[in-house]
Formats: sequence, structure tokens, C-alpha cells
Amino acid sequence: MNAAEIAESARRLRGRIALACEKSGRDPGGVRMIAVTKTHPVETVRAAVAAGLTEFGENRVQEGASKIESLRAEFPGLAWILIGRLQTNKAKTALKYFQEIQSVDRDSLLEKIAREATALATVVPILLEVNIGAQESKGGVEPDACGALLAKALAFPSVRVRGLMAVPPPRENPEEARPSFRELRGLRDRLQQETSIELPELSMGMSHDFEVAVEEGATQVRIGTALFGERGAGTRP
Repeated sequence: MNAAEIAESARRLRGRIALACEKSGRDPGGVRMIAVTKTHPVETVRAAVAAGLTEFGENRVQEGASKIESLRAEFPGLAWILIGRLQTNKAKTALKYFQEIQSVDRDSLLEKIAREATALATVVPILLEVNIGAQESKGGVEPDACGALLAKALAFPSVRVRGLMAVPPPRENPEEARPSFRELRGLRDRLQQETSIELPELSMGMSHDFEVAVEEGATQVRIGTALFGERGAGTRP
């Protein structure tokens, strides 16, 4: 897709987000659209930047790092967000390239990120990924264990927990995902109440169900297919 086509897709998607916000009594300015560029080439990112997009999500560290290296001199102001499962041994590389990590789901990964961030003298924003729907094939901390992971994260000064993220089970009907989104929002609200810590971000909703996610409180939606069109095999954001 060229820049004009991507700009038109983005315009339509923002319109749908605005309608979902109107339906739920929310301000559209409170919802960020993350452009998911997994499997898309650097040229697509360039076209997306020309279309006015500035926040990009990648699933894999190596693929994302390659694109960032190719584009950082040309577009130094872009925000790159890691939304895919992160292996502990790739945490150091992830911190080098990504401004936010949304897939923190276990103690070992949290500890590694904290150590590497300390070594870099930085504070890294993270989201805790929650396994909504008990999916064996997906990452994410179990909802009942999320409080303990949050407590551990709050003890590290080099990590700043911004909220929660989830990839609910795929549903043919987007309405069927509503209970999952509602569960994540409820968990976030409970953790805020228990800890008195603000957790403003809820990263939930993808191309096929983002409107329902927005109605249920999403502050970030991760859009790939609906923005750029169909692509290669893999998990559809």
C-alpha cells in the first residue's frame, strides 16, 4: 500500500474508534492506534510515516530491530513498541531498540529487564501481559498471579508499569471478546485500588475486534490487517 492508501485506512479506522468512543461516552483522544508492522517491509513503514503514523508495534525483536536500524536516522522520532512474546535472552536487545515492552509476563523476564535497564541508567515503561482465557498457546501471567507480578515490578526503580495488555482467544464474532476485555479492565481497576498505583494503559483489541475493546476501555488498539491489508502467515494483530 502507498501512503495515500494507508492514510485513508487510518482515517476510516480513527472514525470507527471515534464512534466506539461516542457509544461508550469516551474521548477519542484517549485511544492510541498502534500500527502493527510485523512481516511488513521497511517501505510500508515509510509509507505509514508519510501518512502521519508515528507509533509502530513489532512482534519479534530481530525483525523490529532491523527495521529500526534502517529507519532511525531518517525518522528519529518514531515510537517502537514490542508487543510480541519476549525471550529473556533477548531483553537486552529489546531495550536497545524499543521504547515500551508490552509482553512482560513472568518473574525471570521482569528481573532481566530491570537489570538491563539499570545498567543503561534508564527507566523502561512496560505493560504486564495477562493470559485472559487460559490459552495454553499464549503467553501472559494468569489473572490471579498478576497482582504478585505487579508487586514485584513496583520494587524495581528501573521499571515503570503503565498498565495491562492481553490477546484474548480469537472469536469469529467480535462481541464474544467483550467478556475478555471487560475482565482485563476489571483486573486493572482492582489492582489500582489495591495498590493505589495508577495503571492508565489497557492495550487490547486488534483489527477484528478493536471497536468492542474501545467500548470496554482500551487505551491502545493494535492494528495491522485493517490498516495495511492482508499479509503473510502468522498471528493477526
